[in-house]
Amino acid sequence: MADTLTTKPLPSTLSVGLARTKLEVREFFREREALIFTFFFPIIFLGIFSAVFGSTDFNGVNAPTYFTPGMIASGIFLSSFQSLAISISLERDEGLLKRLRGTPMPQQAYFIGKIGQVLITSILQIALLLAISGLLLGVDLPSEPAKWVNFAWIFVLGTASGTVLGIAFSVVPKSGKAASAVITPIVLLLQFMSGVYFVYSSLPAWMQTVAEFFPLKWLAQGMRSVFLPAALEANEPGGSWQLGLGAVVLTVWLVVGLIVAQRVFRWTRRDAG
Repeated sequence: MADTLTTKPLPSTLSVGLARTKLEVREFFREREALIFTFFFPIIFLGIFSAVFGSTDFNGVNAPTYFTPGMIASGIFLSSFQSLAISISLERDEGLLKRLRGTPMPQQAYFIGKIGQVLITSILQIALLLAISGLLLGVDLPSEPAKWVNFAWIFVLGTASGTVLGIAFSVVPKSGKAASAVITPIVLLLQFMSGVYFVYSSLPAWMQTVAEFFPLKWLAQGMRSVFLPAALEANEPGGSWQLGLGAVVLTVWLVVGLIVAQRVFRWTRRDAG
């Protein structure tokens, strides 16, 4: 009687993606540059701004409280858009993506790994930032459940849109070495224009208009609605936090970014054919 050969079923895309997530997170925390310029950057800047503007009154709130929403938004954008756009460019340049393409790992599993890494590092980063701001800098964290519900969906939409945009934008730099030089100035410009480092209403009107087309502005404004008093809503454009419009803009960027990422993503450099 012939032996019956049995084959073990291949792991699902989700299980491979979760395994990839563990690897991505481990690799992220091994990179000192990533920890300093992505993970700890908003925390360090919040401490600096709190020290510099410690005695300044921002429309009834202290400096740490006012700058906390912007630093959270900035941290999400750094961990998603900037981190992925640079890291994927480097992986492509070093030939890692080409090697991964030759393995049985589905493309979707690779993306799941990247998305999982962004979610985990963003949650840890924000948790640490909130702990420092609340325990050391005197920031009064929200106590209303409704504000934390808003925080949750703003965080999810902001992280998701930043992630797919980072994947899509990773094809722009011609090489991994050029990625940081191309991407970092763009992120810095958006931070200055989106009310991360300044009172948004004090920015020039043309700058506010340009910023409205990009997700970071709406992410920062949404976070201000969570952490700042309701009385400051009147200082926002149109006298409102504009949460509904912000949700629409972030969702549009998420959909557009997802479509573009699927169409333009490359496993190899453009000059590799």
